[in-house]
Amino acid sequence: MSDKEVILTPEGLKKLEEELEMLKSVKRREVAERIKVAIGYGDISENSEYEDAKNEQAFIEGRVITLEKLLRNARIINSDEIDTEAVSVGATVTVEDLEFGDITEYTIVGSAESNPLQNKISNESPVGKAILGKKKGTVVDVSVPAGVIQYKIVDIKK
Repeated sequence: MSDKEVILTPEGLKKLEEELEMLKSVKRREVAERIKVAIGYGDISENSEYEDAKNEQAFIEGRVITLEKLLRNARIINSDEIDTEAVSVGATVTVEDLEFGDITEYTIVGSAESNPLQNKISNESPVGKAILGKKKGTVVDVSVPAGVIQYKIVDIKK
């Protein structure tokens, strides 16, 4: 992972900080206890409980390093920075699919906090890239694996 700037909303920052704290204070202790119990079973060379616990420990430590790096390179987007004249990171955008007439509302976020299931899309995603900087009423073409989708920007809000 490079040292590129990570764009976060205050909500995204809080979520990552809470995950980091939970990993450091709770999960590390839990996995250390699992390792201790597994060692008590005897020969660790053929001990699946020990292997599982060590794998989980490696995953936790890797995630801690990743989160610390994300937070170190974070730039927080505050609501006063969100432009409602043109689409920007942090804005909530309503778009209309011109082919099917579907209306969808997306919040544009940095890639670290994107969650398509919650309609939080990354500024680096195809839709995010296509609508970033565009104004209300603009029609954009979004290249997707299935072809090109045309969206009309219906509304932009904080």
